[in-house]
Amino acid sequence: MTRLAAILDQIDSGSMLLPEFQRGYVWDRDQVRGLMRSLYLGYPVGSLLTWETQAGNALERGAAAPRVLILDGQQRITSLYGIIRGRPPAFFHGDEKVFSGLWFHLDDEAFEFYAPAKMRHDPRWIDLTSLYTRGLEPHIWALNAHRHTRPRIVRYVERLARLRQVLERDFHQEKITGVDKSIDVVVDIFNLVNSGGTKLSKGDLVLARKCAHWPESRAVMRSHLDRWEKEGFSFTLDWLLRSTSAVATGQTGFDALDRVGTADFRRALEASAGYVGQFLDVVIGQLGLDHNRVLMGRHAFPVICRLLHLGGGHFADKEKTARVLYWYLQSALWGRFATEGETVLSQDCDTAGRAGIGGLISSLERWRGGNLVIAGEDLAGPGQGARFYPLLYLLTRVHGARDFGNGLPLQAHRPGDPATLRAHHIFPKAALSAAGYAASQVNDVANLCFLARETSLIIAKRQPGEYCGAVEARHPGVLAAQWVPPDPALWAVDRYPDFLAARRELLAAAANGFLDQLRSGRPTRPGQSLERLTVVTGGPEDGNQVPALVAELVGLGCADPAVDCEVPDPATGEVLTVAEACWPEGLRPGQGNPVILVLDPAESDLARLEELGYEAFTSADSLRGHVRANQAAAALLADEADAGLPMAAMRM
Repeated sequence: MTRLAAILDQIDSGSMLLPEFQRGYVWDRDQVRGLMRSLYLGYPVGSLLTWETQAGNALERGAAAPRVLILDGQQRITSLYGIIRGRPPAFFHGDEKVFSGLWFHLDDEAFEFYAPAKMRHDPRWIDLTSLYTRGLEPHIWALNAHRHTRPRIVRYVERLARLRQVLERDFHQEKITGVDKSIDVVVDIFNLVNSGGTKLSKGDLVLARKCAHWPESRAVMRSHLDRWEKEGFSFTLDWLLRSTSAVATGQTGFDALDRVGTADFRRALEASAGYVGQFLDVVIGQLGLDHNRVLMGRHAFPVICRLLHLGGGHFADKEKTARVLYWYLQSALWGRFATEGETVLSQDCDTAGRAGIGGLISSLERWRGGNLVIAGEDLAGPGQGARFYPLLYLLTRVHGARDFGNGLPLQAHRPGDPATLRAHHIFPKAALSAAGYAASQVNDVANLCFLARETSLIIAKRQPGEYCGAVEARHPGVLAAQWVPPDPALWAVDRYPDFLAARRELLAAAANGFLDQLRSGRPTRPGQSLERLTVVTGGPEDGNQVPALVAELVGLGCADPAVDCEVPDPATGEVLTVAEACWPEGLRPGQGNPVILVLDPAESDLARLEELGYEAFTSADSLRGHVRANQAAAALLADEADAGLPMAAMRM
């Protein structure tokens, strides 16, 4: 048992750490209020799970002092630290307003967050942070000096003293100790203890240990992630750690990185961040993959970082760059890292060191049984979540696809104006749905093209038979530039499956030609670089309820979801569904199971998704109702706490 005051002192001294894991701080104000209420009333609030470890690499000078990492109990101790110290602890990542400004009413014994109009002139409201940082005496003097509070001073002092006694509250600690407790063992223990919450990753623990010896490491990593986020690309800490490990050790596993000394880790981190930025510039400029939705193959980046590091920080020439792009695209298109990702990634990193890019291409070819040619049927798949959607965008960019409205290449626009494209359905969704086509067919990637935003809005719900002939007459060759079959008979709704098959063949031929050029080492755009464009989805022709639902849920405090995304089976790589929206870490990060919205359940393996822990909703209304019901339940728990009723045990 350890007193709360002692725990906070150990956090201040650095001997006990609150490592910021992937989820960061995720509690809301109701949870913070409920925690303080439970402590004040003497209710149980759960034990802590801690891990005693060495700071950094045990072989480094000065690194032998043990550190205690709080694994289970982070959210509770972070909240209490924020209230009692009046500031967030080290490594904090989240919204500190959640625990700032909590006050206590001496008559009602209610905990509420500061509201000036209600509290400023009422001496019965006590600022908890002030009580813990300044002590009892100033508050007793203030209460005794006020004529309205003086008659009840004895009761008030007793309640203030009870609040201060929270510092003496004992927390039971379950400790993981011993040199035999590897990262794998600790992760397994945590995930068993915290089976209902967000899983801990090995990357979390490795970085927590690095933070013990280099406290700024997480902030440095986040600065890189934030910079890429501003540039339109979302990456995770684990992903950056794997790239760093590839540079530092030649391996992508976290166990290898855990053995790297702090100085070497710092150098490898800066180098890998530079390599990532360098390759992103190539991917944007040569492939046109300029935003997060189309950045395929991000799991290949650690291998590419390894290649760059072995090459002294650059590729030898344009020929080698083209061959690296070939391997990168092919590994992404065929889902090289979709299953057994860590094992395959380690194998490829080793191959990069032994045989370079030639060895990687040969290995990929063997893995595919010698077949790296794209067939038309490979391009079948619904919409923007399909694996080949980024390929459609890439072909649009590198081949200079032309707009139906003005006939110009899509990257050409008036100087000073942003180039904004819209993902446009060639056959409008409403017409196909009315004809009885399934949602997966309606949203097939071969039914999509990219147009200037204003052109897409003008065409809107018109069918291709109504506009394709006119745009071809006005701008000869424009249909071929967008791989639209030239046969007018295929532009009718009743020939839609034939249209898809024909367009897939045209797209596959273009893709194979482009990939062959890369494999031969010929640069795709010698001396040129593609500019970045803005792509929007949805529109008045859409009739799509998903964007409105997402905006509503985000307004209610939910995280931004991935939309139109494939959900693969982690065991086989098979696509189980293409979800209209997906929250892989729960509606609020770190809270609850992954959630998906699937509007066409007949096209999905819902039973397998349920086995994997997904909560699947098959209508916008059902998901909306679920979120609102959860909010109502949370509010009820808060009301019960204010009424003095025991709250459910709080975890983390």
